[in-house]
Amino acid sequence: MANITLKINKKDYKLDADPQMPLLWAIRDLAGLKGTKYGCGVAQCGACVVHLNGEAVRSCVTKVSRAVGKQVTTIEGLSANNDHPVQKAWQEIDVPQCGYCHSGQIMSAVVLLREKGNPTDQDIDDAMAGNICRCGTYLRIREAIHAAAELQRNTSTKG
Repeated sequence: MANITLKINKKDYKLDADPQMPLLWAIRDLAGLKGTKYGCGVAQCGACVVHLNGEAVRSCVTKVSRAVGKQVTTIEGLSANNDHPVQKAWQEIDVPQCGYCHSGQIMSAVVLLREKGNPTDQDIDDAMAGNICRCGTYLRIREAIHAAAELQRNTSTKG
């Protein structure tokens, strides 16, 4: 174990953690942020996606040591009032069924929209292919990403 400081959602967390521990467990068990979900533990489902310096990573296989000195953003840190365009679109479209996978889905969608502000259906399908939804809300996910892209475009033209 080591004394490690992680910057999660712009706040420093001083943690007593094994540097080889998966980041997911440091976030959930040590920092107490429960929005990031455990799905498979082998980077196949996407439920655990967080941002590491803006990059979408699978926190179940990302070691704590990789996050030291970097900014970790979880679903809790995406926006103060759940008003990020992707979160708003998710709510408008009523995307979740059970909702378990959606923090990872949202975090992946945010990176997609940062890279491609007006994605095609194929762009969305390709970018989101690694995020599994057992309830099968894929069409609503795609619709929400298009809606979020539109929200972002409208917000950027007004500001």
